[in-house]
Amino acid sequence: MLRNITQLKDFVIQATDGEIGKVDQFYFDDETWAIRYLVVNTSRWLEGRLVLISPIALGQKQKGWKSKQLDVALTKKQIEDSPRIDTHKPVSRQHEAVYLGYYGYPYYWGGPNLWGLASYPAGLAVQRETVTEAEKAQARAGKESADSHLRTTNEVTGYHIKAADGEIGHVEDFIVDDETWAIRYLEVDTQNWWPGKKVLVSPTWIDSVSWPDSKVYVGLSRETIKNGPEYTESMPITREFEKRLYDHYGRPAYWQEGSGSPAALRRAKAH
Repeated sequence: MLRNITQLKDFVIQATDGEIGKVDQFYFDDETWAIRYLVVNTSRWLEGRLVLISPIALGQKQKGWKSKQLDVALTKKQIEDSPRIDTHKPVSRQHEAVYLGYYGYPYYWGGPNLWGLASYPAGLAVQRETVTEAEKAQARAGKESADSHLRTTNEVTGYHIKAADGEIGHVEDFIVDDETWAIRYLEVDTQNWWPGKKVLVSPTWIDSVSWPDSKVYVGLSRETIKNGPEYTESMPITREFEKRLYDHYGRPAYWQEGSGSPAALRRAKAH
């Protein structure tokens, strides 16, 4: 199911033996546009310390969406003793390796799928000892060949969206798939150009992102976007709406074979 990131903020994170805190924001990979970590504020429990929770810990079936709660397959002690990461500084690949190694998770990089050797984070919810030598070799290769590309959703909210012939608005929110944890759309508020209308832009339609200038460039005209399907936050995003969206823009849908692969998503490159 597709969900708004802002609606997931303040969700309670429940460990196997008690509550640990609430979701504060998210780290996403700016190459594949997948949510890699939930940033959780531990409030009074750990004196407001921010901890990272990987979607791997969430499993595939959550029952607490309506009650605004997410269960993790971790104990409070595991989380308390987890490697500290300063969320005010860039998270390095080395920090990620230490973090994932602590929990016994395989690395998500180095494989052909959105989650490395799996399509879903739940597919990586295995102990490190069970990872094959081939998987380890792939993970090592990925570790050596790339740095982390993590950005926070708070940081990118407000970025200006530039169409081929001018600005259309700014990033208001993100729409995420709660199974794969892929960001499927950027919600764009066009109030400065076309008051009252919001539109969705897929990361695969992004030509480039200028992180220093806080701008996202899409290869679509303002007129094309103006005539596209309008997004209403109060309405769930159905597959029928998504089909109309992709048909209008003449782009292959992410559920079609190959169109939502990491290779396709890496078209969003930083300057």
